[in-house]
Amino acid sequence: MDKRLGKQTLKFDNCPVITETSSITGPKEGEGPLSSYFDIIRQDVLNGCESWEKAESQYVHDNIKHLCEKAKTKFEDIDYIISGDLLNQDSGTMFGIRDFGVPNLGIFGACSTMGEAIGLGAILVDGGYAKKVISSASSHFCSAEKQFRFPLDLGTQRPPTSTWTVTGAGSLIISDKGNGPCVTHFTVGKIIDMGIKDPNNMGAAMAPAAVETIYAHFQDTGRKPDYYDVIATGDLGYLGKEILLKMLTEKGLDLSKNYTDCGIEIFDKETQDTHCGGSGCACSAVTFCGYFYDKLMKKEINRILFVPTGALMSTTTSQQGESIPSIAYAVSIENME
Repeated sequence: MDKRLGKQTLKFDNCPVITETSSITGPKEGEGPLSSYFDIIRQDVLNGCESWEKAESQYVHDNIKHLCEKAKTKFEDIDYIISGDLLNQDSGTMFGIRDFGVPNLGIFGACSTMGEAIGLGAILVDGGYAKKVISSASSHFCSAEKQFRFPLDLGTQRPPTSTWTVTGAGSLIISDKGNGPCVTHFTVGKIIDMGIKDPNNMGAAMAPAAVETIYAHFQDTGRKPDYYDVIATGDLGYLGKEILLKMLTEKGLDLSKNYTDCGIEIFDKETQDTHCGGSGCACSAVTFCGYFYDKLMKKEINRILFVPTGALMSTTTSQQGESIPSIAYAVSIENME
């Protein structure tokens, strides 16, 4: 049976189920409008560690451990962990999960990592290659600023176009059976590069990639935007949202009634001084695992198109004056009853 729809979308017939989620954040996220949806809120950004990088690994470790405890699942019952972050060689994740003894697929999609991880996990479960998979992503404001922009100790002023990298980690279990919403489709994005070079303007860099993936999803599936209760990108923020809506309108798609962005939802623009909103691998991960999953389980929404977005730059390419290629992955998650 052909599971492909069009050129970019996969359709899952065996209903991979998201049976449990867990989210952990730092103090700034815990002060935001979604605080009641997060499982764990740490008041120490360093998380009891001696560096930002070690702190991020501890967030990952604590969150996945808590996920398995919530699901009453032992690590030996997990077939794979699919995970990634923003640090060099996915080190934030790798050091966080090294003691679990679970086969790992480390991935890098920048801020789109959670969408890629869910899609790949669903492929393994739908194809019969796994019964339980953990998909996970993390980021840390301080380690991301240090790596991609300027160390905080410099006191560099952040421009209005900048977004605030979310500190935390989100993870979920995809199972071949159980209770929860199902992953029904996965639209794999293409790398889109519109020539943006400013690492402090992630919304403008990533919005065209989100546009391409969302448009491809609707072309491949034949669905219309109003099929979904919510269409949520991952990390575009306020500026990226404006660009996306304008570009999709030009393509004949109106998302104005059911579209939002995780980077807008997670912070209060007026009181938290995050400029254009949130970003980072953890932005979409904790927002879905906390906020949107809760709404799905309570049947307040039944269909969401989850579209994490990623800027595929590195410290080397930025310093060499390269533009920022970007990508987005769209995952359709639905209550089937």
